Amino acid sequence: MELPILLTAVTIVLLLILSVPIAAALGLGVMVGMIAGDLPPEFMMQKVFSSLDSFPLLAVPFFILAGEIMQKGSMADALLRVSRCLVGHITGGMAHVSILTCMFYGALSGSSPATVAAVGGIMIPAMEKEGYPRDFSAAVNTSAGCLGVMIPPSVPLIIYGTTVGVSVSDLFIAGILPGIFVGIVLMFTAWTLVRRRGINVATRRATRRETLRAVWEAKHALLVPVIVLGGIYGGLMTPTEAAAVLYAFVVEGLLLRSLTWSKTWEVLKGAAITNATIFIIMCVACALGQLLLIHNVPDAVSGLLAGVAHNKYLLLAVIILIMLIAGTFMEALANIIILAPLMFPVIKNAGIDPVHFGIVLITSAALGFLTPPVGVNLFVACGISKMSIEKLSLAVLPFLLAMFLALAILAVVPQISLLLLN
Repeated sequence: MELPILLTAVTIVLLLILSVPIAAALGLGVMVGMIAGDLPPEFMMQKVFSSLDSFPLLAVPFFILAGEIMQKGSMADALLRVSRCLVGHITGGMAHVSILTCMFYGALSGSSPATVAAVGGIMIPAMEKEGYPRDFSAAVNTSAGCLGVMIPPSVPLIIYGTTVGVSVSDLFIAGILPGIFVGIVLMFTAWTLVRRRGINVATRRATRRETLRAVWEAKHALLVPVIVLGGIYGGLMTPTEAAAVLYAFVVEGLLLRSLTWSKTWEVLKGAAITNATIFIIMCVACALGQLLLIHNVPDAVSGLLAGVAHNKYLLLAVIILIMLIAGTFMEALANIIILAPLMFPVIKNAGIDPVHFGIVLITSAALGFLTPPVGVNLFVACGISKMSIEKLSLAVLPFLLAMFLALAILAVVPQISLLLLN
């Protein structure tokens, strides 16, 4: 390994251990590598500018803004009532309600922490009130929040598509069935845990009239994925144009009138902070990727993986392992931006479909939201449930193992991801 890359890697690892924010750690690491490699300062500025010069990336701030609007508005409550009517009567009903609501909400926000905050903020206290243990309630919502980045529209899918040049529209369509599949796996896990732990909380089955009323009241929220994904799938608009519709703002602000001026300010401020965080990470991660390219790290990675490239399933297993390890100490978006370009040439040569690989990569990155010390979902749920991160990490473990099993199935059976495209 060349000295600039070695110094960059050591700097980033040390700063992450010291709990320095991921963007600052990556940026300082790149600067150390630039100095050691005698690169001009213009290098960083050029990469920061060019990394954001992408039309599909315009979709990100719109989806983030829409998610903030729905989090502060009334759509999450409406989706919750629909989920309760559909699955609330099943054993472990409130857990299934949480997971199904996260699936619905994931089709609106595209963010995992936002899904945990919006749904978990309502469901964790509600589940405790109905008799579910706090650790189980928090674990269900923490895990189900990962569906926010798997079910389209998804910010990580947009980032992956723009980074390696894969159609974002195809990725959105391909992400529908895997997201539903992982949601079903989480429901089965919750059902099993409820039965094994003897949690006996009965919920009345909703009548057909109650279900229809709940669906009607949630019609505005349920139309969001129909408009966005239907417009993309039907060829009527690109992901960027679909995001620019800002349907949520019109519904919450003008039709439902759930947004006051103070809430609107909170929405804009929250969206600005989230977008700034994402794009700063993108800038420095792209600069790091360019630094790795200058020092031929992609060729070195290809050489290391060449020994397993003859077997695409073994190659995917190795890549998943790398993503899981990286996800324990680095944020999901940074992992995708840095690792996807390194692995992309290898998977193409191995005959792996780039869209299928994108779904596997994003699902692997989603597991990083559940693993300390950088598991963002854990921190959000800890703030809601008032639990320690150690206790919540143990409570999440069964769901983490279930998601890993689902990830293995998605990797081995590409038809799940590619069915709607074919």
